[in-house]
Amino acid sequence: MIWLAANLVVTTLLTGTLFVPGVGYGTALLMIVLGTLAGAVVLTLVGNIGTRTGLPTMALTRGAFGTRGSLLPVAANVVILMGWSWVQAMLAGLAVDYLVASVTGFSNPALFAVLCQVLVVCLAIFGHEGIARVEPWLAVLILLIMGYVFATAFGTFSFGEFTAIAQDQAIGLTTITVLDVVIATAISWTVLSADFNRLARSQRAGMIGSGIGYSLSTILSMSLGATAIGFVVLSGGEAVPFDPAVIVGPFGWPLAVVIFMSVMATNTMVVYGMVTSVVNALPGRRLPFLGVALVLGLVSVIGSTWFGLLEQFTGFLVMIGAFFVPVFAIMIADYYLVRRANYTVDVLRAAGGRYWYTGGVNWIAIVVWVVGAVLSYLWTYVWISPVGATLPAFAVSLLLYLGGMKAVRARAAEGRQRHLAEQVEDDAVRA
Repeated sequence: MIWLAANLVVTTLLTGTLFVPGVGYGTALLMIVLGTLAGAVVLTLVGNIGTRTGLPTMALTRGAFGTRGSLLPVAANVVILMGWSWVQAMLAGLAVDYLVASVTGFSNPALFAVLCQVLVVCLAIFGHEGIARVEPWLAVLILLIMGYVFATAFGTFSFGEFTAIAQDQAIGLTTITVLDVVIATAISWTVLSADFNRLARSQRAGMIGSGIGYSLSTILSMSLGATAIGFVVLSGGEAVPFDPAVIVGPFGWPLAVVIFMSVMATNTMVVYGMVTSVVNALPGRRLPFLGVALVLGLVSVIGSTWFGLLEQFTGFLVMIGAFFVPVFAIMIADYYLVRRANYTVDVLRAAGGRYWYTGGVNWIAIVVWVVGAVLSYLWTYVWISPVGATLPAFAVSLLLYLGGMKAVRARAAEGRQRHLAEQVEDDAVRA
C-alpha cells in the first residue's frame, strides 16, 4: 500500500498529460505499461538488496562505489529528491489555489505551495512509521476519486473517440521518447526503493509488494493524466501539458483533492528519503534524524516558491535518467553478479575493509558512471537513439562495470600468484 500510494501523485499524473496529443492515445497507454514494467524490474531488484541487507539505497552504493565514493551518488540523490519535492509542492499549491480562487477570489500559489510543503515536512518528521500509517488510507481515497474521474471521462466520450484524437507532430514527441520518460520515472523512485523495502517482512513480500504497488500506481496515474488531457481536447479545450488547472477545471474539486492528497502521501516519502540519505551517508557518523529533517525541510519549503522549475520538468526527468540509470546498473551488477548476492559486514565500516578499494573509492564505478551518464545525454539530445537512451545506457553501464571488475580481479589474482611463486622460490633458495 505504501508503494501504491507513492506514485498516485500529481507529478506522475501530469507526466501523462505530456504524451497526448504528442502521440496517439492508444500508443501513450501502451508505452506507459511497457515503460512502467521495465522500470519496476530495476526498482524491485534494488529494493530487494535493501531487504537482504537492511540498508537504505544510498548506503548500498558503498558496495560498488566505495565508502567515500558513495558520497557522489548520495549528493546527486539529495539534489534530485529536493527538486522532486519542490515540483510536487508547487503543483499542489496550484491545485489548492485554483479551488480557493474559484470560491473566494483570493489567489496566491506561492503561499499555498509553502503551506503544503510545511505540512509534508511535519509528516516526514514522524519517520517511516508515521508514513506507513497514513499511506494506505490516502491510497484508498485517491483510488476512489480517480475512479470517479475515469468514469466521468469515459461516460462522456467513448474509448474510440480518445484513440481517434489527432496526433500533433509539432510537439516533437516520439514513441521512444515517451518510453524513456516513463522508465525515467521508475528510476527516480528507485532511489527510495531500499529505504522502504529494507523493512519488508521477506524478500518475496518486498518484491511482490513494491512491484505490484509501483506498477499499478504508475499505470493508473499516467493513464489518468493522458485521459484527462484527452478529455480536455475532446471538449474543445487547449491541451496545455503539466498544468493542473487545465485538468482540474473540467473535473472540479475531486481531481484537486487527488492532487493535494497525492502530494501529502508522496512528498512525505521524498523528504524522508532525503533525510535518510544524509543520515546514513557515512558509516560511524550517523547524524540526528530530527536535525537533518528540519534543515532539509526548511530548504524544501523555501524552494517550493521557485515556480520556474515547472517549465523544465521534462529536462529534469532526463537528468534523473542520465544520473541514476548508470548508478543502478552498477549496483545491480555489483551485488547480484560480482558479489554473488552477498555484502559482508565491511560495508558498515568507516574505513578499510573489502569496500575501501583505493582510498575509499572504486574508480571503475566512478568512470563507468560518468561514461553511462554522458552516453545517456548524447543519445537523448545529440545522437538520437532509435531505441531510446535509458535501456542502452543501462546495458552499457552494466557490461562496462562487469568487464572492468573482471579485469581488475584477474590482475589481482595474477599478482597473488606471482607473489606466491616468488615466495616459494625464496623458500627454496633458503632451504
